[in-house]
Amino acid sequence: MRERSNLEQATTDLASAPDAAEALRLGGLTAMTTGDYPGELAATLFCHGCPWRCPYCHNAHLLDAGQAPALDWAEAREFLARRQGLLDAVVFSGGEPTAQAALPAAMAEARALGFKIGLHTGGPFPRRLTRILPLVDWIGLDIKALPADYPLITGVPGSGEQAWESLQLVLDSGVDLEVRTTLMPGFDHPEYLAPLMQQLADAGVARYVLQQCRPHSLLDPELRARLPLAIDLPQNIPFAHFSLRQD
Repeated sequence: MRERSNLEQATTDLASAPDAAEALRLGGLTAMTTGDYPGELAATLFCHGCPWRCPYCHNAHLLDAGQAPALDWAEAREFLARRQGLLDAVVFSGGEPTAQAALPAAMAEARALGFKIGLHTGGPFPRRLTRILPLVDWIGLDIKALPADYPLITGVPGSGEQAWESLQLVLDSGVDLEVRTTLMPGFDHPEYLAPLMQQLADAGVARYVLQQCRPHSLLDPELRARLPLAIDLPQNIPFAHFSLRQD
């Protein structure tokens, strides 16, 4: 209970922090990638803080909102200014970028430099996402499970309703969207994946990725022994675009 209380307090602190871009708390930077924004050459900024604790999280070092930033926004902005004309896009990833009040201002400054904006999010803050959507060109949204099952993965009651509300907001906005599901032991068999995929397709999802978690960097190392050796897919894949992502 104390851990949950501390987590909620840290997330609240991030949300109530100054909203100028300079307040953005960054845990790292990938200078160039072709994998974080499909079809675009991008730099990726990793933001601190996340309200959820998914056992398969591979960026556990970013979860703590209170740790010292690895770089500040002025350094990131200076880097991006030097990459104008060389990169197409900037991706804000995490952690959970939408946990930070400074995110919209940082996105606006990156757009002003001429970059497309990508966002990796689990959708835990639908109202904040609504404010951000006009600044974003592409979103990679993690949908972890059917809504009722989310707390079994995130550890947070109500998290499924938040994520699926965020999904609907993105679909309604028309922003380019890729939905991803990371395979969680216990939720990775065809009898579970088939109704999950169908509910996503019924909601309007056209581009879907099923991805394995990264066994070398798990928040819960004990999960490694439960990871499947092979992925068993449902017979019917109801998406116009589907891919299986394996590291």
